[in-house]
Amino acid sequence: MVDKLKFWLAVALVITGVAGFYILGVQPLVVRVLSVMAGLAAGGAVAWFTEPGQRFAAFVRDTITETKKVVWPTRKETVQMTAIVFAFVVIMAIFLWLTDKSLEYVVYDLILGWKK
Repeated sequence: MVDKLKFWLAVALVITGVAGFYILGVQPLVVRVLSVMAGLAAGGAVAWFTEPGQRFAAFVRDTITETKKVVWPTRKETVQMTAIVFAFVVIMAIFLWLTDKSLEYVVYDLILGWKK
């Protein structure tokens, strides 16, 4: 129950920050943006102390750990794979063009007799 109250307080703080952006319409843009940032920071701080907030923080830590385990391709591998993809695209474009022209010939010239 306490977590739900904290969550709704966090939502209210974020909404207040966004509303402050519009309420402070005559103020300089910096003040208006700071209002939104303050609302987001306050809402995030309150949400941090809820049980779902702690689970989310653990999820983010686990995600960062897993990202560090990824073996990223080297520049050479990236260039090679990009070249393969481009070559495949060119081959498919030629294949589809030939298929289109063949069907055009069959339908218009042979079947319908519409010579060009």
